[in-house]
Amino acid sequence: MFMKAAVYRRSSGLMVEEVPLPESGIDGVLVKVANTGFCGSDHSLIESGILPDGFILGHETSGIVSEKGKQATGPPVGSRVIIRPTYCGKCRGCLMGKPHLCQDNRRTIGIGDLPGAFAEYVKVYSQMLIQVPLGVNSRSAALAETFAAALHGIKCSGSNGGSALVIGGGPIGLAAIQLLKLIGFGPIALSEPVKEKRLLGQTFGADYLIDPLTEDITRQVGEWTKGVGFDTVLECSGVAENIQVAFDLAAKCGSVCIVSVIFKNAVIRPMAINFKEIRVSGSISNTHEENIQCLEWMLAGQIDPSPLITDLIPLDQLPRVYKERIHTGKAVKVILQIGEEF
Repeated sequence: MFMKAAVYRRSSGLMVEEVPLPESGIDGVLVKVANTGFCGSDHSLIESGILPDGFILGHETSGIVSEKGKQATGPPVGSRVIIRPTYCGKCRGCLMGKPHLCQDNRRTIGIGDLPGAFAEYVKVYSQMLIQVPLGVNSRSAALAETFAAALHGIKCSGSNGGSALVIGGGPIGLAAIQLLKLIGFGPIALSEPVKEKRLLGQTFGADYLIDPLTEDITRQVGEWTKGVGFDTVLECSGVAENIQVAFDLAAKCGSVCIVSVIFKNAVIRPMAINFKEIRVSGSISNTHEENIQCLEWMLAGQIDPSPLITDLIPLDQLPRVYKERIHTGKAVKVILQIGEEF
Protein backbone atom coordinates (compact mmCIF):
# COMPACT_ATOMS: atom_id res chain seq x y z
CA MET A 1 0.00 0.00 0.00
CA PHE A 2 1.09 3.55 -0.70
CA MET A 3 0.47 7.08 0.54
CA LYS A 4 1.32 10.62 -0.54
CA ALA A 5 4.27 12.42 1.06
CA ALA A 6 6.38 15.51 0.40
CA VAL A 7 9.86 14.08 -0.09
CA TYR A 8 13.14 16.02 -0.14
CA ARG A 9 15.22 15.38 -3.26
CA ARG A 10 18.74 16.73 -3.50
CA SER A 11 18.29 17.40 -7.21
CA SER A 12 14.97 19.21 -7.07
CA GLY A 13 13.97 20.04 -3.47
CA LEU A 14 10.51 19.09 -2.20
CA MET A 15 8.50 16.71 -4.40
CA VAL A 16 5.13 15.10 -3.67
CA GLU A 17 5.46 11.38 -4.34
CA GLU A 18 3.78 8.05 -3.68
CA VAL A 19 5.73 6.24 -0.95
CA PRO A 20 5.11 2.97 0.92
CA LEU A 21 2.58 3.24 3.73
CA PRO A 22 4.40 2.63 7.04
CA GLU A 23 3.40 -0.34 9.18
CA SER A 24 2.93 -0.09 12.93
CA GLY A 25 4.87 -3.28 13.61
CA ILE A 26 4.66 -5.08 16.93
CA ASP A 27 5.32 -2.04 19.16
CA GLY A 28 4.63 0.96 16.93
CA VAL A 29 1.66 3.25 16.41
CA LEU A 30 0.31 4.50 13.09
CA VAL A 31 -1.10 8.05 13.16
CA LYS A 32 -3.34 9.40 10.40
CA VAL A 33 -2.13 12.97 9.96
CA ALA A 34 -4.66 15.81 10.17
CA ASN A 35 -2.49 18.95 10.08
CA THR A 36 1.24 19.57 9.95
CA GLY A 37 2.92 22.93 10.34
CA PHE A 38 5.96 24.00 8.35
CA CYS A 39 8.65 24.94 10.89
CA GLY A 40 11.56 27.31 10.43
CA SER A 41 13.87 24.39 11.15
CA ASP A 42 12.37 22.57 8.15
CA HIS A 43 13.41 25.51 5.98
CA SER A 44 16.87 25.60 7.56
CA LEU A 45 17.39 21.88 6.93
CA ILE A 46 16.26 22.08 3.31
CA GLU A 47 18.62 24.98 2.63
CA SER A 48 21.51 23.49 4.62
CA GLY A 49 22.26 20.73 2.13
CA ILE A 50 22.72 18.17 4.92
CA LEU A 51 19.43 16.32 4.43
CA PRO A 52 19.68 12.85 2.91
CA ASP A 53 17.94 12.28 -0.39
CA GLY A 54 14.42 10.90 0.06
CA PHE A 55 13.90 12.23 3.59
CA ILE A 56 10.41 13.25 4.75
CA LEU A 57 10.31 16.32 6.99
CA GLY A 58 7.49 17.56 9.26
CA HIS A 59 7.28 17.39 13.05
CA GLU A 60 4.62 19.94 14.07
CA THR A 61 1.67 17.64 13.63
CA SER A 62 -1.71 16.56 14.86
CA GLY A 63 -3.65 13.46 13.94
CA ILE A 64 -5.66 10.43 14.94
CA VAL A 65 -4.29 7.10 16.21
CA SER A 66 -5.34 4.68 13.45
CA GLU A 67 -3.47 1.46 14.30
CA LYS A 68 -1.42 0.03 17.16
CA GLY A 69 0.96 -2.88 17.37
CA LYS A 70 0.18 -5.71 19.79
CA GLN A 71 2.78 -4.50 22.30
CA ALA A 72 2.05 -0.78 21.91
CA THR A 73 0.66 1.05 24.93
CA GLY A 74 -0.65 4.60 25.24
CA PRO A 75 -3.79 6.24 23.87
CA PRO A 76 -6.30 3.95 22.17
CA VAL A 77 -7.16 3.87 18.47
CA GLY A 78 -9.24 6.93 17.60
CA SER A 79 -7.41 9.24 20.04
CA ARG A 80 -6.55 12.79 18.95
CA VAL A 81 -2.83 13.32 19.44
CA ILE A 82 0.28 15.37 18.82
CA ILE A 83 3.74 13.82 18.58
CA ARG A 84 6.95 14.52 20.51
CA PRO A 85 10.29 12.65 20.78
CA THR A 86 10.98 9.72 23.09
CA TYR A 87 13.17 9.91 26.20
CA CYS A 88 14.68 7.26 28.48
CA GLY A 89 14.44 8.92 31.91
CA LYS A 90 17.86 7.60 32.95
CA CYS A 91 20.58 9.37 30.95
CA ARG A 92 22.37 12.58 31.96
CA GLY A 93 20.01 14.80 29.97
CA CYS A 94 16.88 13.21 31.42
CA LEU A 95 18.23 13.27 34.99
CA MET A 96 19.00 16.98 34.59
CA GLY A 97 15.32 17.59 33.82
CA LYS A 98 16.03 17.92 30.09
CA PRO A 99 14.31 14.88 28.54
CA HIS A 100 14.30 16.60 25.15
CA LEU A 101 18.11 16.21 25.26
CA CYS A 102 17.91 12.47 25.91
CA GLN A 103 21.06 10.66 24.77
CA ASP A 104 19.71 7.10 24.73
CA ASN A 105 18.12 6.04 21.43
CA ARG A 106 16.02 9.20 21.11
CA ARG A 107 13.36 8.70 18.44
CA THR A 108 11.79 11.66 16.68
CA ILE A 109 9.93 12.30 13.44
CA GLY A 110 10.92 14.68 10.67
CA ILE A 111 14.12 16.05 12.20
CA GLY A 112 15.57 12.81 13.52
CA ASP A 113 15.61 9.12 12.68
CA LEU A 114 11.94 8.61 11.73
CA PRO A 115 10.16 9.87 8.60
CA GLY A 116 8.13 13.00 9.26
CA ALA A 117 4.55 14.13 8.91
CA PHE A 118 4.54 15.84 5.53
CA ALA A 119 2.69 12.63 4.73
CA GLU A 120 -0.73 11.05 5.08
CA TYR A 121 0.44 8.67 7.81
CA VAL A 122 3.37 8.57 10.20
CA LYS A 123 4.74 5.75 12.34
CA VAL A 124 5.62 6.62 15.94
CA TYR A 125 5.93 4.98 19.35
CA SER A 126 3.54 5.17 22.30
CA GLN A 127 5.74 7.40 24.46
CA MET A 128 5.73 10.02 21.70
CA LEU A 129 1.98 10.63 21.89
CA ILE A 130 0.30 13.47 23.76
CA GLN A 131 -3.49 13.45 23.77
CA VAL A 132 -5.22 16.61 22.59
CA PRO A 133 -8.01 17.80 24.89
CA LEU A 134 -11.51 18.15 23.52
CA GLY A 135 -12.02 21.79 22.64
CA VAL A 136 -8.62 22.20 20.95
CA ASN A 137 -8.85 21.80 17.18
CA SER A 138 -6.30 20.02 15.01
CA ARG A 139 -4.79 23.20 13.55
CA SER A 140 -4.13 24.68 16.99
CA ALA A 141 -2.87 21.33 18.27
CA ALA A 142 -0.34 21.15 15.44
CA LEU A 143 0.98 24.52 16.61
CA ALA A 144 1.36 23.46 20.25
CA GLU A 145 5.00 22.63 19.48
CA THR A 146 5.58 26.16 18.15
CA PHE A 147 4.35 27.66 21.42
CA ALA A 148 6.21 25.03 23.46
CA ALA A 149 9.44 26.00 21.67
CA ALA A 150 8.81 29.64 22.60
CA LEU A 151 7.97 28.69 26.18
CA HIS A 152 11.15 26.62 26.41
CA GLY A 153 13.20 29.58 25.20
CA ILE A 154 11.69 31.81 27.87
CA LYS A 155 12.49 29.20 30.51
CA CYS A 156 16.05 28.78 29.22
CA SER A 157 16.58 32.53 29.57
CA GLY A 158 16.18 32.11 33.32
CA SER A 159 14.01 35.24 33.49
CA ASN A 160 10.79 35.48 35.45
CA GLY A 161 9.61 38.91 34.39
CA GLY A 162 10.64 42.42 33.49
CA SER A 163 11.11 44.00 30.10
CA ALA A 164 11.61 41.79 27.07
CA LEU A 165 12.71 42.22 23.46
CA VAL A 166 11.90 39.62 20.81
CA ILE A 167 14.10 39.82 17.72
CA GLY A 168 12.27 38.24 14.80
CA GLY A 169 8.52 38.02 14.24
CA GLY A 170 8.30 34.52 12.82
CA PRO A 171 5.94 31.97 14.39
CA ILE A 172 8.13 31.28 17.44
CA GLY A 173 8.84 34.96 18.01
CA LEU A 174 5.15 35.82 17.78
CA ALA A 175 4.25 32.89 20.02
CA ALA A 176 6.84 34.16 22.50
CA ILE A 177 5.10 37.55 22.62
CA GLN A 178 1.77 35.91 23.49
CA LEU A 179 3.46 33.85 26.21
CA LEU A 180 5.53 36.72 27.63
CA LYS A 181 2.32 38.72 27.95
CA LEU A 182 0.50 35.80 29.56
CA ILE A 183 3.29 35.10 32.05
CA GLY A 184 3.52 38.76 33.10
CA PHE A 185 6.57 40.24 31.34
CA GLY A 186 6.46 43.86 30.27
CA PRO A 187 6.98 46.07 28.50
CA ILE A 188 7.49 43.83 25.46
CA ALA A 189 9.10 44.95 22.19
CA LEU A 190 9.28 43.28 18.78
CA SER A 191 11.99 43.93 16.18
CA GLU A 192 10.79 42.71 12.78
CA PRO A 193 11.26 44.13 9.25
CA VAL A 194 7.94 42.83 7.81
CA LYS A 195 5.06 45.16 8.60
CA GLU A 196 2.38 42.45 8.68
CA LYS A 197 4.37 40.49 11.25
CA ARG A 198 4.90 43.60 13.38
CA LEU A 199 1.16 44.22 13.40
CA LEU A 200 0.54 40.63 14.48
CA GLY A 201 3.04 41.20 17.28
CA GLN A 202 1.04 44.22 18.39
CA THR A 203 -2.15 42.15 18.35
CA PHE A 204 -0.45 39.53 20.50
CA GLY A 205 0.66 42.04 23.12
CA ALA A 206 3.83 43.83 22.02
CA ASP A 207 4.04 47.32 23.52
CA TYR A 208 6.73 48.55 21.12
CA LEU A 209 7.40 47.75 17.47
CA ILE A 210 10.41 48.54 15.32
CA ASP A 211 11.56 47.93 11.77
CA PRO A 212 15.31 47.27 12.18
CA LEU A 213 15.96 47.90 8.49
CA THR A 214 14.63 51.46 8.42
CA GLU A 215 14.84 52.62 12.05
CA ASP A 216 17.70 53.04 14.50
CA ILE A 217 17.06 50.20 16.90
CA THR A 218 19.83 51.21 19.32
CA ARG A 219 18.48 54.73 19.70
CA GLN A 220 14.89 53.50 19.94
CA VAL A 221 15.68 50.92 22.62
CA GLY A 222 17.55 53.61 24.54
CA GLU A 223 14.41 55.75 24.53
CA TRP A 224 12.10 52.88 25.47
CA THR A 225 14.26 51.70 28.38
CA LYS A 226 15.73 55.05 29.47
CA GLY A 227 19.17 53.83 28.44
CA VAL A 228 19.02 50.64 30.52
CA GLY A 229 18.35 48.03 27.84
CA PHE A 230 16.04 45.03 28.04
CA ASP A 231 16.05 42.58 30.94
CA THR A 232 15.49 39.69 28.52
CA VAL A 233 16.26 39.39 24.81
CA LEU A 234 15.06 36.41 22.77
CA GLU A 235 16.82 35.97 19.42
CA CYS A 236 14.19 34.37 17.18
CA SER A 237 15.14 35.73 13.75
CA GLY A 238 17.69 33.15 12.65
CA VAL A 239 19.98 35.93 11.43
CA ALA A 240 23.53 35.40 12.69
CA GLU A 241 24.28 39.13 12.91
CA ASN A 242 21.42 39.59 15.36
CA ILE A 243 23.25 37.70 18.10
CA GLN A 244 25.53 40.67 18.66
CA VAL A 245 22.53 42.99 18.38
CA ALA A 246 20.90 41.03 21.20
CA PHE A 247 23.99 41.51 23.39
CA ASP A 248 24.08 45.23 22.58
CA LEU A 249 20.42 45.75 23.52
CA ALA A 250 20.41 43.70 26.72
CA ALA A 251 20.57 45.42 30.08
CA LYS A 252 23.41 44.94 32.54
CA CYS A 253 22.92 41.57 34.21
CA GLY A 254 20.25 40.88 31.62
CA SER A 255 19.63 37.63 29.79
CA VAL A 256 19.98 36.70 26.13
CA CYS A 257 18.58 33.41 24.82
CA ILE A 258 19.30 32.26 21.27
CA VAL A 259 16.07 30.50 20.40
CA SER A 260 16.49 30.33 16.62
CA VAL A 261 18.60 27.66 14.94
CA ILE A 262 21.39 29.40 13.00
CA PHE A 263 23.63 27.31 10.74
CA LYS A 264 25.98 30.19 9.89
CA ASN A 265 28.88 31.24 12.12
CA ALA A 266 28.38 34.51 13.99
CA VAL A 267 30.93 37.23 14.75
CA ILE A 268 30.45 38.59 18.25
CA ARG A 269 32.23 40.99 20.60
CA PRO A 270 32.66 39.06 23.86
CA MET A 271 33.38 42.22 25.85
CA ALA A 272 29.70 43.15 25.52
CA ILE A 273 28.98 40.03 27.57
CA ASN A 274 31.80 40.71 30.06
CA PHE A 275 31.09 44.35 30.73
CA LYS A 276 27.35 43.81 31.18
CA GLU A 277 27.65 40.41 32.87
CA ILE A 278 24.99 39.12 30.50
CA ARG A 279 23.61 35.64 31.04
CA VAL A 280 23.70 33.84 27.67
CA SER A 281 21.77 30.67 26.93
CA GLY A 282 20.64 28.57 24.01
CA SER A 283 17.35 26.81 23.48
CA ILE A 284 16.50 23.76 21.42
CA SER A 285 13.26 21.82 21.12
CA ASN A 286 10.87 21.52 24.11
CA THR A 287 9.42 18.99 26.53
CA HIS A 288 6.23 16.97 26.70
CA GLU A 289 5.21 19.01 29.73
CA GLU A 290 5.64 22.29 27.86
CA ASN A 291 3.44 20.99 25.05
CA ILE A 292 0.80 19.88 27.53
CA GLN A 293 0.91 23.30 29.21
CA CYS A 294 0.40 25.05 25.87
CA LEU A 295 -2.51 22.77 24.99
CA GLU A 296 -4.10 23.64 28.34
CA TRP A 297 -3.65 27.36 27.70
CA MET A 298 -5.26 26.89 24.28
CA LEU A 299 -8.19 25.05 25.88
CA ALA A 300 -8.61 27.88 28.38
CA GLY A 301 -8.50 30.48 25.60
CA GLN A 302 -5.38 32.13 27.05
CA ILE A 303 -3.37 31.73 23.86
CA ASP A 304 -4.69 31.62 20.30
CA PRO A 305 -2.52 30.18 17.51
CA SER A 306 -5.00 30.82 14.69
CA PRO A 307 -3.83 34.35 13.72
CA LEU A 308 -0.38 32.89 12.96
CA ILE A 309 -1.77 30.81 10.09
CA THR A 310 -1.38 32.75 6.85
CA ASP A 311 -1.46 29.75 4.51
CA LEU A 312 -3.66 26.65 4.83
CA ILE A 313 -2.81 24.30 1.98
CA PRO A 314 -3.15 20.67 0.85
CA LEU A 315 -0.06 18.50 0.72
CA ASP A 316 0.15 18.71 -3.07
CA GLN A 317 0.77 22.46 -2.94
CA LEU A 318 3.73 22.37 -0.56
CA PRO A 319 6.53 22.41 -3.20
CA ARG A 320 5.04 25.50 -4.86
CA VAL A 321 4.22 27.30 -1.60
CA TYR A 322 7.72 26.56 -0.33
CA LYS A 323 9.27 28.40 -3.28
CA GLU A 324 6.76 31.26 -3.43
CA ARG A 325 5.81 31.90 0.20
CA ILE A 326 8.10 30.11 2.66
CA HIS A 327 11.55 30.59 1.16
CA THR A 328 10.73 34.21 0.30
CA GLY A 329 9.63 34.95 3.87
CA LYS A 330 6.14 36.07 2.81
CA ALA A 331 4.26 33.49 4.89
CA VAL A 332 4.06 33.64 8.67
CA LYS A 333 2.88 30.08 9.25
CA VAL A 334 2.02 27.48 6.64
CA ILE A 335 -0.27 24.70 7.84
CA LEU A 336 -0.88 21.63 5.73
CA GLN A 337 -4.37 20.14 5.76
CA ILE A 338 -3.43 16.55 4.99
CA GLY A 339 -6.25 14.43 6.41
CA GLU A 340 -9.56 14.97 8.11
CA GLU A 341 -9.36 17.79 10.66
CA PHE A 342 -10.87 17.75 14.14
